Amino acid sequence: MPAPIGPDAIYHLTQVSDPHLSPDGHLLAFVRSWVDQAAMEGRSRIMLMSLPDGRAEPFTQGARDSTPRFSPDGRYLTFLRQDDKQRRQIWVMPVHGGEARKLTDGPGGVSELAWSPDGQQLVFAADVDPDRLPEGHDPKKDPRVKVVRRIRYRFDTVGWRGDAHRHLFTIGLDGGPARQLTDGDWDDVSPVWSPDGTRIAFVSGRRPERDIRAYTEAYVVPVNGGDPQRWSENLYTVAALAWSPDATRLVAVASDDPKGSVGYQGWLFVLEPGKAPRRLTDDSIKPATGFRPIMLPPELRWAADGRVLLIADAHGQSYLYEVPASGGGSKLRAGGGFAATALSLDREAKRAVVAATPPDSLSELYLVDLAAGAVKRLTDGNAHYFSQHPPARLEKFTFQRNGLEIECRLWLPPDFDPRQRYPLLLDIHGGPNGAFYDAFNLVHQVWATEGYAVLAVNPRGSATYGNAFTMAVLGDWGGEDYRELMAAVDLVASRPYIDPLRTGVHGYSYGGFMTSWIVGHTERFKAAVVGAPCIDLPSMYGTSDIGVSFGEPQWGGTRQDAFAALMERSPLTYAAHVKTPVLLLHGEADLRCPIEQGEQFFVALKRLGKEVEFVRFPDCSHLFLRVGHPKMREEYLRRTLEWFDQHLKGQDSPSPKATTAQAPR
Repeated sequence: MPAPIGPDAIYHLTQVSDPHLSPDGHLLAFVRSWVDQAAMEGRSRIMLMSLPDGRAEPFTQGARDSTPRFSPDGRYLTFLRQDDKQRRQIWVMPVHGGEARKLTDGPGGVSELAWSPDGQQLVFAADVDPDRLPEGHDPKKDPRVKVVRRIRYRFDTVGWRGDAHRHLFTIGLDGGPARQLTDGDWDDVSPVWSPDGTRIAFVSGRRPERDIRAYTEAYVVPVNGGDPQRWSENLYTVAALAWSPDATRLVAVASDDPKGSVGYQGWLFVLEPGKAPRRLTDDSIKPATGFRPIMLPPELRWAADGRVLLIADAHGQSYLYEVPASGGGSKLRAGGGFAATALSLDREAKRAVVAATPPDSLSELYLVDLAAGAVKRLTDGNAHYFSQHPPARLEKFTFQRNGLEIECRLWLPPDFDPRQRYPLLLDIHGGPNGAFYDAFNLVHQVWATEGYAVLAVNPRGSATYGNAFTMAVLGDWGGEDYRELMAAVDLVASRPYIDPLRTGVHGYSYGGFMTSWIVGHTERFKAAVVGAPCIDLPSMYGTSDIGVSFGEPQWGGTRQDAFAALMERSPLTYAAHVKTPVLLLHGEADLRCPIEQGEQFFVALKRLGKEVEFVRFPDCSHLFLRVGHPKMREEYLRRTLEWFDQHLKGQDSPSPKATTAQAPR
């Protein structure tokens, strides 16, 4: 009998990521990641695949190797290796035999890198921290205070930033000291070397209001140093850059909406000094931007024939597009039916490799012949596991509400039988400008393969549906987004194979906000799991690492200006109305939605005599479900499943018509 995908799946599944094609397209380097259960630690290794035969072999043997990059002539491969102080340093190794050499040993490590066109140098980003303590400093013998001089002095998952900033450095392939290229009280990231080797383009946030707005721009600096020149006039956020073949222009994934962000809905722009940015794409696609600090943007390429190649998303699916740099609209080359995270192309832009997650597996690698449009799957590392643990089935549907089309995904057990009746779980994504994709989601798979129907809705505010749809949630958290979620539950709960009296709700981050909001406004759910919520918006404004830069456009102004609205839209305000049993889950090192938010909700519910349990995850950031300790990730999955099993399993009952509660206006 097929077994469910349990919380312990994290110990049995491997992932592939960060592919990089050799210039001639014959070799593929990529990262293979897994959990070493004996050591209870994540591991990653660089693999090398010969594309004619598809055979992959380990290229490195480090415990945590990542970010493989071929030299322009294909003779060398650089990668980042994490040392015993949790710092990533650049190593270089001949592709066809030889020893690996360590190129950097900086106190702050390295975050990203790029080769010079002649293959003789590398540019990389690294921290410059004026307050860095000396090696060997003992905080017990010599404790130091921490001084804060700016609002953005810390960042979730990264931790304390203080006055540290990320800047660009160059280093020769033969080693020697690195040379600092940029400085200042701002961060410089995403370096891209010009094809003629004379300049480096990068992304930086240097506006005077940089401490209160997460604005970023495109800059260009001479490779031998000098004052950077801004190329992105009238753009507010820039995420990725690529040079034109003649090194006179840039193409950028960016946003010209001062209230929005390239992470919500971005567009392609051509940048040229002294000229206004020229937009190449419309709202029908959202160019991929990555998710710092754990995922860099996919490669963006301006090919010699004038095509711009990129990964872009639409309606919860990822595609490989080409866009003429001269204008004329986007052309679909491959994709759909998965969520893509990385792209790599060969020198001639004839072959591409995409890292993507389909609905029935973790991340896989796909080879795309750009001339023929043919797609070949290169990896299937979890085939044996999934043969014994069949994944859930995906069904999609849409409905219209107030002029908007709302897209939903329903995950059903692999042995789904329409003659049976299943408990229903509503899951709510983060953001609010995140989105659910046609992609394997371990949380959904654990629940669905344990006999639940799992509803994943993309209400207003979700990305990949255009700028107007994404921005419709601003200033209205808990309003129309809530009603759209309840309307989706109404539709699914009316199906004969769903028991509407056995329904649960879960959400994380903004999804945690919405779950907390829901249980304060309706009694329809019999169990709720609230992950890392923001439940008191006035205090969230001052305690979150992005409370000001994110909160002001989302919630309608400063804490002082919007206080009444913030209180009205805070789930904590409605704690007395909660009747649903609540499980609270929160990382103690969360700087995005600080644990004081969970603490406030727990104390309020407990003092009011509600059924509530609070689980704290030590040393876990907001993103621990992606990059945290394996045991903590397993605990989250297990405790969530047990809470729903406790309150929903074995409670089958008649099916009265479900009703939707209305949020106060």
